[in-house]
Amino acid sequence: MKIIAIDGPSGSGKGTIAKAVAKKLNYTYIDTGAMYRCVALKTIRENIDPSEEDKIVDLLKNMDIKLDSDWHVFMDGEDVSEAIRSTEVTNKVYKVSPIADLREVMRQKQREFAKNNNIVMEGRDITTEVFPDADYKFYLDASVEERARRRQAQNEEKGIESNLEDVKKSIEQRDYDDIHRPVGALTRTDEQIYIDSSNMTIDEVIDKIMSIVGE
Repeated sequence: MKIIAIDGPSGSGKGTIAKAVAKKLNYTYIDTGAMYRCVALKTIRENIDPSEEDKIVDLLKNMDIKLDSDWHVFMDGEDVSEAIRSTEVTNKVYKVSPIADLREVMRQKQREFAKNNNIVMEGRDITTEVFPDADYKFYLDASVEERARRRQAQNEEKGIESNLEDVKKSIEQRDYDDIHRPVGALTRTDEQIYIDSSNMTIDEVIDKIMSIVGE
């Protein structure tokens, strides 16, 4: 089985790129962020506080998470594709995802996807922790200014009011938190193929990755 791993900071476009590459190669796309969001959604529904780490880990151990070819996310048989994108879940996922024991169980579940499938998986510790021996390891990046501009444009499309400077500050804080996590930190390594997409179109990034994995 072939594994393409893509890491990068928030707003770098790795989700969009990973989906497109997976589609071109007919590989399975795995959104690791969605998996953590399922945990966050479950803790909200069961009124579990982020400090109750053992309960949260047990939740994941007994949770069935599936992702289909149309990028729908299922938690225990329920399509939660929309529910996991709520603001409430977004605020909660940052509190539960750093739990060390949770991340270990999650890594096991993520590796299960690769046993019988060619996959494209994106996240923040995929190339370093989940699949350090992946066939291809990419680090997709962009300047803070460009990532803020992209996020602002997404907000406008969704009718969400936001200030560009506030979005930029939020991304900078997210970068700091991701890089300084005690477990699952976002890390640059010499083994990753680095792509700065600040001045590239989506198609240009896809073509660059395809030129490498297609060799």
